[in-house]
Amino acid sequence: MKCPYCGVDKHHVVDSRTTSEGEIRRRRECQACKNRFTTYERVMEVQLRIIKRDKRREDYDREKIAKSIRIACQKRAVSEGVIQDIAKRIEHRLFSRGEREIPSEIIGEEVMKELIAIDQVAYVRFASVYRQFKDLNQFIEELSRLMNKRLNTSESILAE
Repeated sequence: MKCPYCGVDKHHVVDSRTTSEGEIRRRRECQACKNRFTTYERVMEVQLRIIKRDKRREDYDREKIAKSIRIACQKRAVSEGVIQDIAKRIEHRLFSRGEREIPSEIIGEEVMKELIAIDQVAYVRFASVYRQFKDLNQFIEELSRLMNKRLNTSESILAE
């Protein structure tokens, strides 16, 4: 970085603090002309893109995840705080993958993992839309899979 007054790139930081917007404000002093100037730094956020089923790409939006969870949890005993926590956890896992583009199927699977743990009715609601059940048989298969999982969990708890 060059001094805005003399153009020399030798300076030192006099003061540094974080702003309310999350930026870092630095007061610098040029070693050549002794003038002070302020710079602001902010972390560059990686924009995550979602690859939809039809191969379209769109920007990631946490609120879309929260909205789909909210719809699945309608009239269920799931608070808005829990929905926001789920969305945050999913977002954290998506960004920690280190990829710039993620297929929407991965997000759907992450939502289902979270929903099955908190509300099985909400899970089935979400799964029926996400997996695009075509008929009652597919719906029954998913319920059977859920019931088998539940039975296996109960059996393993009883065995301990």
